Amino acid sequence: MTSTGRHRSGYTLFARLLLAVGILLTGVLPDHAEEAPSSRGETLYRTRCSSCHEGGVARAPDAKALRQFRPERMSFALMFGMMSQQGRDLSQQEIQDIVRYLVGTPSEQQQQPLPDSTCGERGPALADASLPRWNGWGVDIAQHRFQPAVMAQLSPDDVPRLKLKWAFGFPGDTRAYAQPTVWGGRVFVGSAGGKVYALDARLGCQRWVFDAGFGVRTAITIGEDERGTTAYFGDQRGEAYALDAESGKLLWRRRVDAHAGALITGAPTLANNVLYVPVSSIEEVLAIDPRYPCCTFRGLIAALDARTGEVLWRGYVSPPAQPIRLNEIGVQLFGPSGGAIWSSPTIDLKTNRIYATTGDSYLDPASTTSDAFVAFDLGTGRLAWSRQMTEGDAYNVACGSQYRANCPGTKGPDFDFGSSPILVDLPDGRRALVAGQKSGMVYALDPDRDGAVIWQRRVGLGSTLGGVQWGSAADDANVYVAVSDVGLKAVPPDTAGAQKSVFGTPMKLDPSQGGGLYAMNQATGEIVWHAAHPGCGDRPGCSPAQSAAVTAIPGVVFSGGLDGHLRAYAAKNGEIIWDVDTMRDYATVNGVSAHGGSLDGPGPVIAGGILYVNSGYTNYGTAPGNVLLAFSVDGQ
Repeated sequence: MTSTGRHRSGYTLFARLLLAVGILLTGVLPDHAEEAPSSRGETLYRTRCSSCHEGGVARAPDAKALRQFRPERMSFALMFGMMSQQGRDLSQQEIQDIVRYLVGTPSEQQQQPLPDSTCGERGPALADASLPRWNGWGVDIAQHRFQPAVMAQLSPDDVPRLKLKWAFGFPGDTRAYAQPTVWGGRVFVGSAGGKVYALDARLGCQRWVFDAGFGVRTAITIGEDERGTTAYFGDQRGEAYALDAESGKLLWRRRVDAHAGALITGAPTLANNVLYVPVSSIEEVLAIDPRYPCCTFRGLIAALDARTGEVLWRGYVSPPAQPIRLNEIGVQLFGPSGGAIWSSPTIDLKTNRIYATTGDSYLDPASTTSDAFVAFDLGTGRLAWSRQMTEGDAYNVACGSQYRANCPGTKGPDFDFGSSPILVDLPDGRRALVAGQKSGMVYALDPDRDGAVIWQRRVGLGSTLGGVQWGSAADDANVYVAVSDVGLKAVPPDTAGAQKSVFGTPMKLDPSQGGGLYAMNQATGEIVWHAAHPGCGDRPGCSPAQSAAVTAIPGVVFSGGLDGHLRAYAAKNGEIIWDVDTMRDYATVNGVSAHGGSLDGPGPVIAGGILYVNSGYTNYGTAPGNVLLAFSVDGQ
C-alpha cells in the first residue's frame, strides 16, 4: 500500500498495539455499525493501495488474492508486519475499513471449526535411518536437488502412473511457498500463515503444529545429535528456530540480524553442529515510501550454534551503508546496500568454505558484491572471494511505482540470483559452482580458483521476473535449468483478468511468452536438449513461465510452472512423460477448503515412492492456492 504522506494527529503506537492485541486474541474487528465501512474501505483501497496491488508490482497480491487472508492477519500486517511502513499513516478506523472491505470479519467469513486431523496411530521412530528422506532445500549440503534411487524409490516407469494420494490445506493462506522436508516418516512444512506442521508422510494426518506467528517460507532442515532430532527453519521477520522434531516443542529462537527489514527465505544449511542461515530483506519493498530513508540492509549469512542458537559469526556481503545524498523530498539516502541472500547456501567441507549467490543493490552506488557468487570462510565468516556477474545493478520497488523518490538512477535491471549455487565434480577432476540468474544466464565458476569463470550460457531473455528464478538440479552429467521469462501484455480495459499496471495500462499475463527446460553439460555448458513449454492454449490468465525450482531423480526431471502444471521430463531427451494440472479444488485430509494455483518458488520433493509439491503462489497476477499435494503410484 502507498501513503499520501499527511500526518495523523492523535495516532499513537500504544493505541495501535491495543487494537492489534484485541484483534489477535479475539479474531474480531471493533464494530462501527453506524458507518459504511465497505464503501469507505473500497475508497481507501483504491486511493491508497491499488497502485501497487492492482498495478502489477511484484510481491503485491491483488484484491482477489488478498480476500483469502484472515482479517486478523491483514490487520497485523498493516500495523506491525511487512506492511507497517505503508500503513503507518492510516488511522485505526481506516485500517479496519480496508480490512472489512477486502476480507470482512471472522463471522462474515463464516469460519467453521476444523475437524480433528491428528493422527490416530503412532508413527515410525524419527531416528529410523532406513526410512527415505529429503532434507532441507537441496537434499544435500551441495544443493544438488537430485534424489538418488535408493531414497526416491520411484523409477522412470513409475512416474506416468503417479496419482493423487492425499491433499493438506493451509487455512487462510494464498501462497503455499515453503518446500516440504521428509524425514523419519514425517513431512515437515511451513506455511504463509506462520504455522509449521509435522504430517504423517503416508497419510497426511497431523502429528503436531507449531505457531511461529510470522510466515515460514524456508524449507525445514533436520539435524540429529545427542539430544535427538531437531527441526531448523527461519521466518519472515528474520528469526531462526530450533524445534524438537518429535514433539514440535520450541528449543530456541534467535533474531539473526538487527535490521528491521531482515527476513529469511532460504533454508538454513547444517554442518558439524553449526547452522548457516541466509538472510534477505523486505527493504527493497519498503523503499516505495519516499519518506523511508533507503537503504541500509546488507545481505549476510549468520552462523549459529545448532544446540543453543548462539550467533558464532555474521558474514556480510558488503560494508556498512554510508549517507550518500538526499532524495527529492529531503530524506537521507544510504549506500551501498542490498545483496540479499535469497537461497540456501552451499557448504564445501573440502575447502572449509560456504558459498552463496546474492541479489541486486537497492540504491546506487551498486555494491561490487551484488548479483554475485560469494565465498565465506566456514569458521570465521570472512569473505574469501566474490565474483560479480552483473555490474551496477541497483534497483528497488520504487522504480516500478508512481512514487520514485527512492529509485536509483540506474533503475536496475534487477538481475538477482534466487538460485543456490550447486557444487559439482567435473570429469577432469575440477569442481564447479553452477547457478542461473534472472538475467537469463547460467554460470559455472571454479571454487578452487577464486570463482574463475569456467563457462557461461544464455538460456533466457532475462528481466525483473525473468531468466532463471528459484533453482536448478544436477545429476552426474547434466544440470537441468528451467526458464521463467514471464511476460505481461497490454489489453483493453474491459478484458477479463486484466490488472492495471503502475503506468495506468491494463496488463495481463502473456500466454505466449516464457517457459522452457534445458539440460546442459556440467563441464562445458553445452545444451544437451531443450524442451519448450507445451503452451497455454486459450486458458485465461495462463503463463508458460517455469519459475519454480527444478527437481531430479535418476532418469526423470520435474519442473512446475505458473500455469499450475507439474511436468516430468525424460532426463535423456526432454520428452514429457507425466503432466498433472494442480489448479483445482481439493478435498483435504484436514478438512480445510483448498485450491491449487501457480507453481513457483519451491520444487517438488520425492522420497519413499511419494512426490510432494505445494500449489499456489499469488504474485503479479499469478494464481493463489493453499494446498500441499502428495502423489504416489496409482494413488496407493
